[in-house]
Amino acid sequence: MKRREFFTCAGTGLVAAGALATPAIAQSSPKVSWRLQSSYPRSLTTIFGGAETFSKYVSDLTDGNFEIKVFAGGEIVPGLQTIDAVINNTVEMGHTISAYKQGADPTWALATGLPFGLNARQQNAWFYHGGGLELLDPFYAANGLVAFPIGNSGCQMGGWWRKEVNTLADLEGVKIRSSGLGGEILNRVGAVSQTLAPADIYPALERGTIDAAEWIGPFDDEKLGFVEVAPYYYYPGWWETGLAFHAFINLEQWKQIPASYQQALRIASQAVNTDVLGAYDALNPAALKRLISAGAKLRPFSKEILNRCYEEAVGLYEEIGGENAEFKQIADSMWEFRKEQYLWWQVAEYSADSINIATVRS
Repeated sequence: MKRREFFTCAGTGLVAAGALATPAIAQSSPKVSWRLQSSYPRSLTTIFGGAETFSKYVSDLTDGNFEIKVFAGGEIVPGLQTIDAVINNTVEMGHTISAYKQGADPTWALATGLPFGLNARQQNAWFYHGGGLELLDPFYAANGLVAFPIGNSGCQMGGWWRKEVNTLADLEGVKIRSSGLGGEILNRVGAVSQTLAPADIYPALERGTIDAAEWIGPFDDEKLGFVEVAPYYYYPGWWETGLAFHAFINLEQWKQIPASYQQALRIASQAVNTDVLGAYDALNPAALKRLISAGAKLRPFSKEILNRCYEEAVGLYEEIGGENAEFKQIADSMWEFRKEQYLWWQVAEYSADSINIATVRS
């Protein structure tokens, strides 16, 4: 072969190889743009900020090729309709709590957390190492979704009340904004629960449409101004001892992205899951002090109320589980995990916490 012919052929081969290689690389990192609808307003920098951080992490992990634009509650659909918007592919992703859809099936409430159930650390242990995600994944897939934990509030407060509630009789007829299975339990002890989106809670309290409202905890509650209209601040939030937020993804959209992008979503969600809980733990103490200075009257729920609500919770789980096999399977797993966790917790964590709390108070 002549020298000129050799280089011509070689050049052609190199060009051909390049033509094959470039599309393969491009196809492995395509440009993808999704919309994420949150249930929460931008003012809640802990929760809504978690969705924004998640979007940034996904972009960073994919060299900017996978962009997720975050929208606040109500900007595309009402906040409580976020999950339906994802199922219907109105948006590719949602950021909310699973319990907002429990009216369709109480199983939806379980991923958010059981009343008198797991604390935040225990819930993450159940999700990642106790079989929780393996049990929840088929339920979500059957509803056209993929879901990942994307933050936890830790144990919440027992909400803002217009008047003191010392006995079970004081709960009779009280209209309270609540959600999830906790709302069902409150109904069983005489209260009247209803679900409201964050932006609707303050006006309802101010007008007297409701008598009390549980939201999250000091830092978020301060932002929503509840101390101005309902001064009694109760604890603990037994209905949400470790409330988990979730990122919901339309299943068909999930199937269309590369495996590397799916992994980026998994990694980003787990990172934000840790970050959001850390933010709450860091921000709540100072916020509680500010609320007390602003007039909040801190009150514990009485033993009478707590004991009766616990009894109703156990009865509710048994009643729903007797009619709903999927609920029973998941709830039983959480409840058994809870038993084992508190065997350990009382030996180490609780003992250490008790000593440390006493030293701080002294």
